[in-house]
Amino acid sequence: MSGPGVADPEEERPPSAAPGGRAPLTVRGGTPARRRATLVAVLVPCAVMLALGLWGLDRGTLWRDEAATAQLAGRSLPQLWHLLGTADAVHGLYYALMHGVRALLGGGESALRLPSVLGATAAAGLVALTGSRLAAPRVGLWAGLLFAAFPTVSHYAQEARSYALVTAGAALATLLLTSAVRRGRARDWTAYAAVTALTALLHECAVLLLAAHALTLLVSRVPRAVWSRWAAAACAVALALLPLVALSRGQSHQLNWLYPPGLRAAWLLLRSFAGPSLPVLVAVCLLLAVAARYPLPRRGPLGLSAVALPLALLPPALLFVASQWYPVFLDRYLLFSLPGVALAAAAGAERLVAAVAVRRSRRLPPRVVAAAGAAAVAAAFLCQLPAQQRERLRTGRPDDLAAVAAAVARRAAPGDGVFFVPTYARRVRLAYPEQFAGLTDLTLGVPGAESGTLYGREAPPREIRARLGRTGRVWLVAADGVDRTRWFRHNAREMAKWRLLHACCAQRYWLDGPGANVALFVRRD
Repeated sequence: MSGPGVADPEEERPPSAAPGGRAPLTVRGGTPARRRATLVAVLVPCAVMLALGLWGLDRGTLWRDEAATAQLAGRSLPQLWHLLGTADAVHGLYYALMHGVRALLGGGESALRLPSVLGATAAAGLVALTGSRLAAPRVGLWAGLLFAAFPTVSHYAQEARSYALVTAGAALATLLLTSAVRRGRARDWTAYAAVTALTALLHECAVLLLAAHALTLLVSRVPRAVWSRWAAAACAVALALLPLVALSRGQSHQLNWLYPPGLRAAWLLLRSFAGPSLPVLVAVCLLLAVAARYPLPRRGPLGLSAVALPLALLPPALLFVASQWYPVFLDRYLLFSLPGVALAAAAGAERLVAAVAVRRSRRLPPRVVAAAGAAAVAAAFLCQLPAQQRERLRTGRPDDLAAVAAAVARRAAPGDGVFFVPTYARRVRLAYPEQFAGLTDLTLGVPGAESGTLYGREAPPREIRARLGRTGRVWLVAADGVDRTRWFRHNAREMAKWRLLHACCAQRYWLDGPGANVALFVRRD
């Protein structure tokens, strides 16, 4: 996997130290050999990530979050704008992008997931390029391959949501930060601000990038002029994000199912980002510890550990603390930190290689070292191959909307009614409308596109009762176990629907499904 040229052609020597032990703040122009090595180090992880992203891309089903993407990408831009005033403003830019993707490629599941595949591929290449520039091409190669090998990356690379694109934006913003600090040009800082703002607009939790980058500058002891330019860029990002923050604060009820995270949530995030296999998790954590304790010599004003570790650790820590009051702690919201994990682990591996070379009193063959590191990543991938395979199964997500829709279509007859409980269970029909052709939605008042909502506005109870009285058979599609939740029992509107169904109809049989339940009711005589 290493190939010729992935080792550092400059004999892997760090730049000479400046007085006081600090590395110089300039870096020599790369030789042609180094540029070729960097190109290989970037292209190999890109090719690996692209192959992993395309492997099993069409699972044959959408899950609930992807169903939202599928239906909203099919709305017109004015209808999307109408929606963002009431729900999902945080994903507005992504939905607008997917509207264009759907117009170009169609609404198939693979087409909707393709932007995420490309986002993850770009992120792998950007991680590799960052490691190559701040350390050596082989370090970039290892970091890019490790990023691609994480099962979590494959999970979101194959999901029609924004998180892989946000991660690519974060990786690009981090790379642009290193360029802006090194060159100090206004256009570099402008590019950094623009990419960071765009990334945060794709998902506002990515604004935590600014905190990670501020810590990078702090530990790197950059000059005051750098701080001034970074502060101007950060203020521009904040101003660009203010309208989205103001809009999304009024929609915080969409996350009312989350609770303040505890130690278990932190452990699950660690497993997601550094595992899930325990041997791989332990190895990655040890490499991060080495990178923190023994950072690599700088090749410029910013060292690799100083860039990678704040990105890997600070956003999760800040979101964990903030979520004690405003719960938003989810691994997908923090996926943009994963490039930092890969870069820090690669830096730790390079430091161990240097320690072995010193102990043996001779320099190790560069290409052998590069190949050995790539082989170690391949071994980690094989160790976690079962997890990779699970990501590509229909059961690799919390629910299987295609199976639920098919269960209704197999048994229903034209003229039957369908009854969604709660309202968001209607996502099954929105994802697979052809499976519900000929069935009457007994609870829908105004469709989502017209009402500016995700799932439509419900009809009043009197209208629902009248519809039930005119329908002989009713198919209930209910979210799995929703009737046992505290939220459902305290939701007056949903409980009223539930009681109406049971008052007007008698249950015949119940089908358990992956993520939803289907039941047949018949009208009482």
